[in-house]
Amino acid sequence: MRELPRQLSAEQLAELFEGRTRFVERLAGVGDPLAHARDVARGLPDDEKREVLDAHPAIGGRTTSARSTREQGSDDDPAVLAELAELNRAYEEKFGFRFVVFVNRRPRREIVPILRERLEHTREEELATGVDELVQIAIDRWSTS
Repeated sequence: MRELPRQLSAEQLAELFEGRTRFVERLAGVGDPLAHARDVARGLPDDEKREVLDAHPAIGGRTTSARSTREQGSDDDPAVLAELAELNRAYEEKFGFRFVVFVNRRPRREIVPILRERLEHTREEELATGVDELVQIAIDRWSTS
């Protein structure tokens, strides 16, 4: 496992966080960006939290980065993909931003119950959970790259 870096460029952070968002720009100016990413993310205004969550590809979606495709594991069962698509749609309709979870290479079918459960949360809970999950994904990406 790689040690967390003291400094990363905006380009490196954009790769870890799926895009060059305002959050990534803020992190690029912080020493130990991955160590402080949760605190920075928690302090973002809601529109910037939504922006960074929406930059991440949807679980089970067709458009993903190569890295996200590897992380999402296998499981191309049409029924699972259809259920994920419907749950993702319901989630985005309810909360106004994309569902993000640290998949940790689990098959997509294992994400379905997590998504169902998180649909029961409040919007505030989901903004906090989503950005925490996003930071965990980035830390894992750095550690395993």
